[in-house]
Amino acid sequence: MTVTQVIVRPGEAADLPALTALYNHYVESTHVTFDTKPFSVGQRGEWFSHYAADGPHRLFVAAVDGELAGYATSSKFRDKPAYDTSVEATVYVRESGAGRGVGSALYATLFDALRHEDVHRAYAGIALPNDASMALHRKFGFVEIGIYREVGRKFGRYWDVTWLEKNL
Repeated sequence: MTVTQVIVRPGEAADLPALTALYNHYVESTHVTFDTKPFSVGQRGEWFSHYAADGPHRLFVAAVDGELAGYATSSKFRDKPAYDTSVEATVYVRESGAGRGVGSALYATLFDALRHEDVHRAYAGIALPNDASMALHRKFGFVEIGIYREVGRKFGRYWDVTWLEKNL
């Protein structure tokens, strides 16, 4: 059995084409994001600009065999200032990286970085069903706090989203 080495590092502008392709796969083929139209690399540049090398809003990428295999972010939870110590955590992994430790390596790095920031809670919204994402989030200490029923419509049907939180 071959052990996969996952290299995790901060995201860079040069990663934008691969990040965009990875995210667009989920936009076009799955219900896990409620975006419905793929993005250009230029459009994803605005998204990328929200992340920094330090502070509560981070972007980490994982590489396996020299190729981008996934990414994790901690983003602004809501726009109002009283929410500033909360973040929304997200992880996306290429299908070829599923079950190979990519998501775990990304979240371990992200939450280690956030330990040194003024962040009190992390939240995650998971479109159901998504057993792999639920298992990953539970592994990292997230607990379910509620479900929004039929909150998003994609591919001609309604989807539930469960919300989880993690104390930081």
